[in-house]
Amino acid sequence: MQPGTAGPAAANGAGGNNGGGPGVTLARCRVREILERVGDKWSLFVISCLGDGPKRFTVLKRSVDGISQRMLTVTLRGLERDGIVSRTMYPVMPPRVDYELTPLGRTLLDAVGALMAWADANLDEVDAARAAYDARPAYDARPAYDARPAYGRGVSTGGGIGVAGGRVGR
Repeated sequence: MQPGTAGPAAANGAGGNNGGGPGVTLARCRVREILERVGDKWSLFVISCLGDGPKRFTVLKRSVDGISQRMLTVTLRGLERDGIVSRTMYPVMPPRVDYELTPLGRTLLDAVGALMAWADANLDEVDAARAAYDARPAYDARPAYDARPAYGRGVSTGGGIGVAGGRVGR
């Protein structure tokens, strides 16, 4: 077995794991980790905004509608850690900090732009699909079986002491 794999079937994605379980390569887990960073909604907006050039924190905050100061800070730190955004601090009063895409971050612009353009072009269709889904008759979403353990439902688990009807008994 090669280092970084959990099994021989992991190399080609075989093994029926559907992306999970012991046959997943460490590299695939790391890819998922990176996609979580660049694929979250705030990162997409920040990357898109920085595609126009360096921006100060306050300009970014105004450009990304709905983002809180804390969330923007967390997003920028994560993108900086992953080498997608660089932070430049200027020794002036008041302090000035600019954020810009690194060369690695610039490689994301086409993909992010395409995703943002797709979302913009398909807003009406997605809204229509949501409305159709929400208009369908409601159904009972509970499973056909009760997955709670028997001891959580006031039912004797058999043979031992159990709770039935709120009383302790054999």
